[in-house]
This record gives sequence, C-alpha cells and structure tokens, in this order.
Amino acid sequence: MRQTESPEGKSVRLLRVGEQVRHILSDVLTRGDVHDEVLASHTVSVTEVRMSPDLKHAVVFIKSLLGQDEEAVLKALRTNTAYLQRAVASRVQLKYAAKLKFRADESFDEGSHIDRLLRDPKVAQDLADD
Repeated sequence: MRQTESPEGKSVRLLRVGEQVRHILSDVLTRGDVHDEVLASHTVSVTEVRMSPDLKHAVVFIKSLLGQDEEAVLKALRTNTAYLQRAVASRVQLKYAAKLKFRADESFDEGSHIDRLLRDPKVAQDLADD
C-alpha cells in the first residue's frame, strides 16, 4: 500500500491529524476550558502541530501574544498536559491518545531577524546593485 505524500514529504494523514489537533487545542485555549491563571491571562496561538509517524506523539508549537511570558505559558501548558491530552483524545478518533509536547515557536523570531537583516542599509545596497 502506497502512502500519499505532500510536497514536503510528510503523509497527508499526518498533516491532517496534526491540523485537527491544532484546531482542537486552539479551541480549548480560546474558550478558556483550562482553569489556569497564566493561560487565562494570556492569549496563546497554536501555530503548528507535528505528529510522529505512528500518531502517538505530537509536538505542539505555541506563541503567546507579543511573545510575553512565553516561559510561564509553556510551564502552564506542561502542567495541564493531561487535561489537554484528554480533550484531544475525546475529539480525535485515533487508536491511541497522542502524547503532547509543548515548545515555543521560534519561526516568527527568525523571520523578523531575516527581515531586519534585509532592511540593513549595507544589504539593501548590495541587493540594489543586482
């Protein structure tokens, strides 16, 4: 049996399940279902969920609004992991409940760093010569 793959090389099923998990976690966090003071006082975006090939593990990338208190938000999410795993397991029909691992999403910081570099007058001068 051949697995359908996306251009990135990941199977469509992994991407689909990851996106489902992302939507569920976003919904749970937006509605304030997790009774935690830190999570209640911060807006948290779930930017991406990467599933392992066996769908038993998920790495959840998050970004707090304006990057404020990101370590405190990560700690709160890790403290409430069991609740969030149950919320996901009850809404995603999989054989096993995925173990969630939370990480800060650094891609926005990298993007803004590259943008600053490209706007540097020396770099802009080099690019204008082309």
